[in-house]
Amino acid sequence: MRYIIYGAGGIGGTLGARLHQSGQKVVLIARGAHFEALRDLGLTLKDPHGTVTLPIPAVDHPGDIDWRGDDVVVLTMKGQDTHGALTDLLAAGVRHQAVLCCQNGVANEALALRSFANVYAMVVYVPSTHLTAGEVLHHTIDCGGVLDAGRYPRGTDAVIETVCADITAAGFSSNPDPEVMRWKYAKLLMNLGNSLQAAIGVDTSDASDIVRQMRDEALACYAAAGINCATGADVKARHAGMVQMGQIENHERGGGSSWQSLLRGTGSIEADFLNGEIAWLGRMHDVPIPANATLQRVANELARAHAEPGRYNADELRRMIAAEPA
Repeated sequence: MRYIIYGAGGIGGTLGARLHQSGQKVVLIARGAHFEALRDLGLTLKDPHGTVTLPIPAVDHPGDIDWRGDDVVVLTMKGQDTHGALTDLLAAGVRHQAVLCCQNGVANEALALRSFANVYAMVVYVPSTHLTAGEVLHHTIDCGGVLDAGRYPRGTDAVIETVCADITAAGFSSNPDPEVMRWKYAKLLMNLGNSLQAAIGVDTSDASDIVRQMRDEALACYAAAGINCATGADVKARHAGMVQMGQIENHERGGGSSWQSLLRGTGSIEADFLNGEIAWLGRMHDVPIPANATLQRVANELARAHAEPGRYNADELRRMIAAEPA
C-alpha cells in the first residue's frame, strides 16, 4: 500500500511525514512555492521534540504519478479545492483506488462518490500548522491526533482497517468506524468557529455567545434534517487522555485552518463547507441561520480581499448577525 497525500499542508504534511517516518511509502502532492521547497529541500517537520527534514517524494500534479492499484489517495486539501482535485485525479487515470477524505466538513465524500466507487471518510483532530513553504508544525507531544475512518456512506472493510492500523502505527489514534460520519458532523460543530477566528483573531473569548448561536443553529438544522451527530459526551469520551499539546521552539501556536488561510493570503477560505453547510441545511429545512450565514459571508469577503485575520470585533459581528435577513 502506498499513500498519496493530496494537499501536503498542515494536516497532509503532518500525516505524510509521520507515515514516512513509520516506514510507509508516501508521495506528497503540493502546489507553488510549497511544492518547490518539498522537491528541492524535503519536508521540514517541527514538533515539541525538535526539527527534522524528510526526503519524501513530491509532485505538483496527479498526472506525474505512476499510479498503482494499491494506492490510497488521501485528500487533505480544503473543501473549496476538492472538485478540482477530483477532476485531476480522473484525468490522471485514477479509477478504483481508495479515495480517503481526510478533511473538515461533510460535503467532500458525496462529491468524491460521484466519480469514485471506493470512498472513505476520516474525521480530523490533528493540531498542526502550515504557514511557511516546505514546513509544517505538529503541536503534540505524544499522540499525534485522532483520525477515525470508515467507508462512505457507512461500513468498514479490509482497506480501511489496514489504513487505520498504519496511521495508528505512525503515532496517531485511528479506529475503523462504520458510522464515521456522525463524528464528522460533530467535528463540524467545532469548525464553525474557524470563520470567527478569521474575522476577529485567535482569541474569541469575548464572542462565546456567537459561537453558541452558530452551534445552536447547526443542531437545529441537524434535528430538522434527521442527521445523526455524535454527542459532546461521545466526543469527550473518545478524546479523553489522547492529545497532549506541547511548545515548539520559536513558534507560538496560532489559529486554525481558516486563520492560516488568511495569514498565507491564499485568496480562498473553507467557510462555504463549514458555516455554509449549516446555511444550506437551514435553507433546505426552513431553519433560521443568521450567525452562520453572516460568518460565511464575512470570511469569504476577507479571503477575497487578501485581508489578515482580525479585521472585525465581536460587537460588529453581533450587529451584522442581528441585521441578517431571516
